[in-house]
Amino acid sequence: MSYKTTDGLMRHLRDNGIAISGTAQKRQLINTGYFHGYKGYRFFKNAGTRLPFTTYAEVYATIQYDSTLKALLYGKIMFIETAIKNIALEGILVNANSESIQVMYDKVVSGYHNAPASYTPEQRKKLQQNKLNLQNSIQSNLARAYRSNNPKITHFYNNVGYADVPVWALFEIMTMGDLGYLLSCLTYDVRDDISKRIGLNLASDTDRQLLYKYIYTLKDLRNAIAHNSVVFDTRFRNIDPTPAMKQCLINDVGVPYINFKTIGDYVILMCYYLKLLHMSKTEIKAFVREFERITTDYKTSVNPSVAAVVIHPDLQGRMETLKNFI
Repeated sequence: MSYKTTDGLMRHLRDNGIAISGTAQKRQLINTGYFHGYKGYRFFKNAGTRLPFTTYAEVYATIQYDSTLKALLYGKIMFIETAIKNIALEGILVNANSESIQVMYDKVVSGYHNAPASYTPEQRKKLQQNKLNLQNSIQSNLARAYRSNNPKITHFYNNVGYADVPVWALFEIMTMGDLGYLLSCLTYDVRDDISKRIGLNLASDTDRQLLYKYIYTLKDLRNAIAHNSVVFDTRFRNIDPTPAMKQCLINDVGVPYINFKTIGDYVILMCYYLKLLHMSKTEIKAFVREFERITTDYKTSVNPSVAAVVIHPDLQGRMETLKNFI
């Protein structure tokens, strides 16, 4: 395909059934881009599900809806990430009774020698491999931070009196994905302790996996927001929820099902955490109402066929259930 000017792209859109004209829409196309904007938003989840747009105004409304969603979600997801990191850090320090990374490996991370008694040699080897992978990942993160002169890390290596970087400083450079992997490598007892510190409903979580599975779920959303990827249709979703992940939210929130195939399910999970972390009811309900408002505004700005694909028919009922839970 040969390169097209903006005017050429506008003609191309009109030829494909998308009404677009005037300087205002030309500017919108320039600012949002044809490839990032129109081509990124013309489908729902995958290229096989084209959204039935008839005007560029609907395309632009979808881009704006996605941007407004990201702005709404970002602050709350950062709050959750920071809070869970600090609660997990406290749990690790208390259980290790030390701020040493090596002691953390020895006392609270699962390996061959501290595996449950019922584990087979193969299961023990898998735990040990995970532990070694964790150690490699942490060393790589520390080396990267030192190489980039991150003062949170260089301080401990460059000053006399410090033998190594303490666990709490390591937590300062960990991504949400790093956090999830570390939590997955902890012993059952430590995962149990941290889960209870957070307040997770463990009735259906016999393996104590919710702690890190939910972190991985939120990590996908967080990274999509941070990289300005599309979020409104959850195409960033990388994890299938386990029965425990579903049952916990069904039991506590009262929704009939959870599958993380719509953005509303991520709002439900975030509100579950916000409540566990003792954010005020007023603030959480304001968050939900703002999500409802921008979704309603979007619904009125596109044709009913587009709205029917993007907005799940039971979203309103699920949000009412969520507000009753809060």
